[in-house]
Amino acid sequence: MSFLKSVFNCDAPVALITGSGAPRVGREIATELARNGCRIALHANTSVDAAGQAADELTRRYQSDTIVTQGSLEDDGVPQRLVDETVTAFGRLDILVNSAAIWSPTPIEQVTAAEMRRYFEINTVAAFLCARAAADVMSDQTTGGSIVNLGDWATVRPYLDHAAYFPSKGAIDVMTRSLAVEFASRNAAIRVNCVKPGPVLLADEVPDQQRLKLCASTLTGGIGTAGHVAHAVRFLCENTFVNGVCLPVDGGRSIYSPDGLQVGENTG
Repeated sequence: MSFLKSVFNCDAPVALITGSGAPRVGREIATELARNGCRIALHANTSVDAAGQAADELTRRYQSDTIVTQGSLEDDGVPQRLVDETVTAFGRLDILVNSAAIWSPTPIEQVTAAEMRRYFEINTVAAFLCARAAADVMSDQTTGGSIVNLGDWATVRPYLDHAAYFPSKGAIDVMTRSLAVEFASRNAAIRVNCVKPGPVLLADEVPDQQRLKLCASTLTGGIGTAGHVAHAVRFLCENTFVNGVCLPVDGGRSIYSPDGLQVGENTG
C-alpha cells in the first residue's frame, strides 16, 4: 500500500499539479505521485496537447485516473476553477503542487512595470490563489491536505538578468510560512511547504564545458534531475510532521561556491 494512501486515508489520493502539461519538473512530479497511487489533475496553459498525451500515459502505466485542466494563471478566476474541476472529477483534493512559473532573462534596463507585475501575477499571486482555493476544500477533510510550492534556490544568490523573476520567487518562501500558519488554524492536518530546486533539467544545447562548470558548482559534483525534485515533493506530502519548511534540493549549491575560498584557500 502506498504510504500516501495511509496519510490521506484514501485508496487513491487526489493531486493537482499546476504547470504539469509540458515535460518539465511539474510533469515529473505528477508522474511520481501517480506512481505512488494518486489520481492526478494535470494543468496546462498552452501545452494542452502534451498534457493530454501525458494523461493517457499515466493512465496506461499506473492505472491512475487523470484529467487535464487548462487556463492561464494570469486570470484571477483560473485557480478557483482548477480546484473546482478537480473536486468535481474526483470528489476531494489531497495534494496541491504549485509548479507553474515563468522565467526569461531580461536586462534590468528593459524590465517594465508590466513585466514585473506579470511575474508576480503568475509566480506569486496565482500560487496564493490556488493554495487558498485548495485549503477551502482541505479544511473540510479529516486528513487535511498537503500544499507544496516550488521556489528557487537562487533567490539567495540571484543570477544576472532576472531582476523581475527573483522577487516573484523570493516571495514564495515567506508565503509558504504564512499560509502554513493560516491554514493550520483552520485544520491542523493542512501543511504548506516549499521545494527550492537547484540546477536541474539542463537544456540539450548547453555546451559540455558549461555543464562541467555547473557540476563543479554543487557539493555533490553533479546536476540534479526532475526526479530529485519530485521525490522531495512526495516526502513533504508524506511526512505529517513537516510544516512551513522551505527545502533546498540543490546538491548543496546554496551553501557552496567553487571559488576555493571555502575549500583549500580558506583563512578562517
